[in-house]
Amino acid sequence: MVERKLNLDIPGKVSELETLLKRVLPKNIMYRVLLGKGLEFDGYRDYTPDNDASNIDWKASIRGKKLLIRKYIEERDLKFMFLIDVSDNMVFGSQEKLKCECCAEFCAALSHLILGSGDRFGYALYNDKITSFGVPSLGTKQFDIFSNFLSNPLTYGGDSNLNNVLNILIQTIDKSTSMVFLVSDFINIDETYKRNLELLSSQFETVAIIVRDPLDNTLPDINKEIVIQDSKTGQRLLINPSVAKSAYEANAKRQLDSVKKMFQDLNIDFLEISTSSSFTLDLVNFLKTRIIGGRVVRIKNVH
Repeated sequence: MVERKLNLDIPGKVSELETLLKRVLPKNIMYRVLLGKGLEFDGYRDYTPDNDASNIDWKASIRGKKLLIRKYIEERDLKFMFLIDVSDNMVFGSQEKLKCECCAEFCAALSHLILGSGDRFGYALYNDKITSFGVPSLGTKQFDIFSNFLSNPLTYGGDSNLNNVLNILIQTIDKSTSMVFLVSDFINIDETYKRNLELLSSQFETVAIIVRDPLDNTLPDINKEIVIQDSKTGQRLLINPSVAKSAYEANAKRQLDSVKKMFQDLNIDFLEISTSSSFTLDLVNFLKTRIIGGRVVRIKNVH
């Protein structure tokens, strides 16, 4: 359990993300990211100087002998859900931020973007059970409640068991939910989780956010014996990091590669973020990639 005040700057990350989005996306367009199914195509219309040139359909323009852009049917009142791991695994970090702190800022910034686009979000915080649950809602009150949970040190702790949680959530989440963000370090995930993840992704467009610390992937360059302790069992082990480093890294890579392959097999998009750097640019690039791939919900003119 976290006993200190969390090192969070939620307003700063909200501002940083939204400022960066405005800077890198087309000047007067706000892209709403969501369904892998993409937008429902509704024909073409003539290009005007007010439109973004990247939306021109060049093949259709050549056939029509004039510049044309695609039209899409706009979806409204979309619902998002955040499923967030708040177990002991997330209360770890070797950098300025713990994994839970990086996760809290990420989820708060993304949820604020969702609300700002006029849509709803809900949340389920979990360890080996659901510790907090909120149905998708609009407004600043929803954001404040969510942020308060993420900012409270008492929110975090306990064993992690995503399978237990998914058994319940798959039956609980509103079937009209458009997208689920599954946020964890996925350290304990193996093939035994595949069935429930497949059930989740078959019912909802699912995006996995993998939150890792450098020490999840490698050991420090220390050539002397140190004692490490299992936080759950209290068992201690004497190791030399320089000797164990190669085997540790190989095992960590094998586990992470296995998780990513599982997501790929289940058509779950994923984004890996690290406690060692700001997530905002990675998130913006991820959203841009989904836009280019057609995995976006709607295009909304910003006045």
